[in-house]
Amino acid sequence: MIIGIPKEIMPGEARVAASPEAVKKYIADGSTVLIEKNAGVGSFYFDEDYIASGAQIIASAEELYQKSDLILKVKEPLFNNTYGKHEVELMHEGQYLITFIHPASPVNHEMVKKLAAQGVIGMTLDSVPRISRAQSMDALTSMSTCAGYKGIIMAANEMAEFMPPMFTAVGAMQPAKVLVIGVGVGGLQALATAKRLGAVTYATDIRPAAVEQAQSLGAKVIDLGVPAELAIAEGGYAKALPEEWIRKEREKLREVLKEMDIVFCSALVPGKIAPILITKEMVEEMPNGSVIVDISIDQGGNCEVTPPGTIESKHGVTIIGVKNIPGTLPKSSTWMFAQNVYNLVKFLTKDGKIELDMTDEIVKSILVTMDGKVVHAGALEAMNK
Repeated sequence: MIIGIPKEIMPGEARVAASPEAVKKYIADGSTVLIEKNAGVGSFYFDEDYIASGAQIIASAEELYQKSDLILKVKEPLFNNTYGKHEVELMHEGQYLITFIHPASPVNHEMVKKLAAQGVIGMTLDSVPRISRAQSMDALTSMSTCAGYKGIIMAANEMAEFMPPMFTAVGAMQPAKVLVIGVGVGGLQALATAKRLGAVTYATDIRPAAVEQAQSLGAKVIDLGVPAELAIAEGGYAKALPEEWIRKEREKLREVLKEMDIVFCSALVPGKIAPILITKEMVEEMPNGSVIVDISIDQGGNCEVTPPGTIESKHGVTIIGVKNIPGTLPKSSTWMFAQNVYNLVKFLTKDGKIELDMTDEIVKSILVTMDGKVVHAGALEAMNK
């Protein structure tokens, strides 16, 4: 099997789909690995590192796509300005693609249909099921870990005050108060990082199990009063709440936010737009110099006034709406991503070739396009709305 690793073309994307360490593993398993020239430079993995691992460096993305049986990417296929073609047009019938496709997102619907029409077998990493045997393949969880850590570091950098308590010759300064809204993988990592930096941590989540995990990290819990039967969806994810309960959540958060120095937002509902939990009016009441980090911005954001893709000061509050926070930690995030993807490819490969067991839960969940059709349930539902 020939595996192709192209250079990511999304502006600002520094990650790459395979580390030299992962390349060694693919080659040990009998595959040939092609790396586009300078594909890993943004992650500080250089061509000589890949050559030492046994990969072949290919100067042209077009040639790499033509020669490969399997394409591994970080981001969904985009228009390639170098060739004046969409990346999907560089692919060929029967080729496999593994990346974050986000097939249910409306902005990607046309691209997904193109993948199907091109005869590409597309598999998306954002649909790896949260089951124990798929943990080592779950790139979404790995990237959430990166976002939780780096998001708090970014917030600390924007703060006008110290994070830890400071005892000086001129007096003592109190530690920062950090609230994490949505205690999934990213939220837990945010709590742990804020704690390490000396902050007093608070957490809120509508799922009782998530609250327990937050408490185990020493966070003080803010109870929003949402009944568990309303809060928990299949697989332990948060469920979309009726508007009346969203309003109740906001009312309880309103007073809490007035005391917080950093608010980390990561409340998501799978396949849905993120719930707005912080309104413009709530931001206006927050302390001057406080910071909001909204890592749910890719799904609309938890704060009504988060600036998509940038950092802005509004009403005396710095709001971080940077997208792709894991990409700002490129070496670590690439290393984790590469291990996840290797484990998935290893799982899907039999006798040196990919063989898809259509009865397997992992395969059924990640498959987006096959036999010229879109087959991903979430994508089809979204396309038919």
